[in-house]
Amino acid sequence: MKPTLLILAAGLGARYGGLKQIDPIGPNGEILIDYAIYDAVKAGFGKLVFVIQHWFESAFKEKIGDKFSGIVETAYAYQELDACLDGFEPPNDRGKPWGTGHAVLVARDVIHEPFAVINADDYYGPHSFETMARFLSRKDASHNKYAVAGYTLKDTLSEYGTVCRGVCRCDEDMFLKDIVERKGVERASGRVRYCDDNGTEHFLTGDEIVSMNLWGFQPSIFNYLQSHFERFLREQENKNSVELFIPTVIDALIEGGEVTVQVLRCDDPWFGITYRRDATIAARCIRKLIAGGLYPENLWERLRKTGTRR
Repeated sequence: MKPTLLILAAGLGARYGGLKQIDPIGPNGEILIDYAIYDAVKAGFGKLVFVIQHWFESAFKEKIGDKFSGIVETAYAYQELDACLDGFEPPNDRGKPWGTGHAVLVARDVIHEPFAVINADDYYGPHSFETMARFLSRKDASHNKYAVAGYTLKDTLSEYGTVCRGVCRCDEDMFLKDIVERKGVERASGRVRYCDDNGTEHFLTGDEIVSMNLWGFQPSIFNYLQSHFERFLREQENKNSVELFIPTVIDALIEGGEVTVQVLRCDDPWFGITYRRDATIAARCIRKLIAGGLYPENLWERLRKTGTRR
């Protein structure tokens, strides 16, 4: 069974200043998602599931839907404020969905096989998808064995503002011991720092392993997410801006001995689009990768000619 690729594309792009998921960065109008999907399909992923919101569904499908016709099966899931609440009433003044944990959960009815999760606005590199596809296709796959791609922190920062990063701590066999979401991570005077919820400044080495939200899951994750989401809603009932992040759930599952998470070290270059000026850097990086022969000038024309279904 081929694994599925779940693409989290429901973010509103507030810091970026627009719908960053469909802004072109390639020479023929390619968007950042295209390069991730190209790499994933070549690595053996057999289905795409996009998590979006209904308000930009038409624009999103128009921009990317026809591109994958005849190449790979495509489905959609919708991260709306009232999705997967199972009777819970959200606060009247809440304006956005519930975070990346919720974004994965809304796909529970369209994914029944091992799957990877990525952000729509990140570039991960072909080796990352090859490594993850091998993990998800292993014959010894178990319902409680997951994986995460591990990148080096200093290679994942934006030049134009702060970012959030899941900092990983691993054992000697490269299994995840815990993962902590750090907010407001940035370069400052040649160092890497972040501030905690109390505003206290902390420094990191920059060599820490971090998650960029490239996860490998079995369908069992949906039951875990539902349970944790229900608890999250009860505990955060009166707060209208808190979110349930994937690392928060994974950290609790590891601590409880319910799952193992193998960290798959990735040396591919990573880049993403958080702020509008990041798009210029992403476009420059893509041009270099094309010049180096990693990607064709016209990305999808080659796949349509050679075929990708296996």
